[in-house]
Amino acid sequence: MRMYDLIEKKRDGKSLTLEEIDYFIDGYTKDEIPDYQVSALLMAIYFQDMSEDERAMLTSSMVNSGDTIDLSNIAGIKVDKHSTGGVGDTTTLVLAPLVASLGVPVAKMSGRGLGHTGGTIDKLESVPGFHVEISGSKFIELVNKNKVAVVGQSGNLTPADKKLYGLRDVTATVNSIPLIASSIMSKKIASGADAIVLDVKTGAGAFMKELADAKNLAEAMVAIGNKVGRDTMAVISDMSQPLGRAIGNALEVKEAIETLKGKGPEDLTELCLTLGSQMVLLAKKAETMEEARAMLEENIANGKAFEHFKIFLTAQGGDASVADDPELLPQATYKVELPAKSAGTISAINANDIGTSAMMLGAGRATKESKIDLAVGLVLHKKIGDDVKEGESLLTIHANDSNLDSVKEKLYQSITITTDNVETPPLIYDVITTK
Repeated sequence: MRMYDLIEKKRDGKSLTLEEIDYFIDGYTKDEIPDYQVSALLMAIYFQDMSEDERAMLTSSMVNSGDTIDLSNIAGIKVDKHSTGGVGDTTTLVLAPLVASLGVPVAKMSGRGLGHTGGTIDKLESVPGFHVEISGSKFIELVNKNKVAVVGQSGNLTPADKKLYGLRDVTATVNSIPLIASSIMSKKIASGADAIVLDVKTGAGAFMKELADAKNLAEAMVAIGNKVGRDTMAVISDMSQPLGRAIGNALEVKEAIETLKGKGPEDLTELCLTLGSQMVLLAKKAETMEEARAMLEENIANGKAFEHFKIFLTAQGGDASVADDPELLPQATYKVELPAKSAGTISAINANDIGTSAMMLGAGRATKESKIDLAVGLVLHKKIGDDVKEGESLLTIHANDSNLDSVKEKLYQSITITTDNVETPPLIYDVITTK
């Protein structure tokens, strides 16, 4: 078998076989196939696409290129959730204890963030004492006992994906549905979940800016998951503006606490209930989405979800008293209001620019070596469609540096106020269920 023949075959729009895909992935992972030939194949895939079978085979080959996590010793159907990213995306902090409170095992592997704010692990480490450095056996023990635990990503998972992504990044082949879908799904499948719920973002603050592209990606990932034996569902949700109101690590933990107590922002609560309903349904704890949602709403109302959050924190060394007194979380020195320069209605909040402003404060990492300030960030007081008076606060800046001129300038550029009528964007555009 020659790489030349695979490139030619895909260039001409023909489908690759499992044997051919395995040959390409195995050879590239072992440095036996040069970058220039893999680059040529990636470009051929970019232009010629892949069939559903090819996408599933590519994903499986990438999974088999390295270690996989064995969660078979955890009782029940393990359901994982993945978001394609966004600004103020606090869903995991709410979903993990909420879904676990219904007896669904949530064995979550998470990473640290690079960009606007920290990842799930960074956010949880805002809680004094909380740690994710636990052994595999302890991780399984905690999930069996409490139905929830979060551990840092470790091991040699999907090395083929790491190599391919680095090459795609420098060959203009990142934005390819089969390559994006197989990259995301290979990591989820290698992480050991029985079922997967996907939150695919669309809008200005998302990787997939256009709804049609987001839908194509969601359908591709759902198809891959189901073809390789994982029950998979997806939600396409809005990221034209930040989700919820808090952007920043400790601030998002506080917002998650409020949401688990039934007092969180409407959009964050709704998205968590929608994603959580899918997780409960896939775990076979409910017969319908409506029944699953009612169960989740009941556990928020009766306090069980909130109590489960405290159990989760305590089990991993965290100070659970922060749940009752969020002021124990890291606090910024300065809290500065950003007043509206004119009256009207909020017509746009550029999620990317808001996220960049939070990173300028220290809430995120510009590079892997950057140190995150867990206390800083932003809390929005207005969202798209809200009326505002001149001088009224648009948001509160939480900072540990008093020089905020450049941050304020960026924030003013990211929020548009109009005197025209404004239509509030929908939160959820579509739900892609098991085919």
